[in-house]
Amino acid sequence: METPKPLVAKKTFYYHFIPTKAEEEAAKARNVPYQVTRTLFEINDISPPQLLADPNYPWLIRKVVSNSEIMTGKLVLSHNDIFDHVFRYWALETCNHVVMGHKYLVILVDFTDEKSPKRYQSEHTFLERGVNETYILGWLDIVRNRLFNTGDEIGLFWDVRSGVFHFKMLRRGG
Repeated sequence: METPKPLVAKKTFYYHFIPTKAEEEAAKARNVPYQVTRTLFEINDISPPQLLADPNYPWLIRKVVSNSEIMTGKLVLSHNDIFDHVFRYWALETCNHVVMGHKYLVILVDFTDEKSPKRYQSEHTFLERGVNETYILGWLDIVRNRLFNTGDEIGLFWDVRSGVFHFKMLRRGG
């Protein structure tokens, strides 16, 4: 008998387009227009999540790294990748912390050398909101310990069981 997969709450944004009377008056008193705000909230996911697309190849977030990502030690990840493959497994408070622009320290485990994975945990390994609906994953410690080139392809996934990012160099670039 197959064991059921755990149900996970899905996160989505709720936008506040129409201000309350108090918000409208407060904006008018400050002589600024009302700013549309958004709130992250959870909804029950009616379909159980697929924890790993393929257990033999779990790298759900794949990325070709740019020169600026290597130089700054900050990976730019898409809104969809973070929402679909990371936030889905985090507590709502933690997601809101990141969405509101705060850094959240994470752990990265480098599985490029599968015989001896290396764990990174410092102020340089974090997740934070970027610009234009992106998120930034700090990976400076890995960059300092490995040789990366523009065009290298890396893979990431959030390991639900251990609560850490798994990282692997998938392919060397051009």
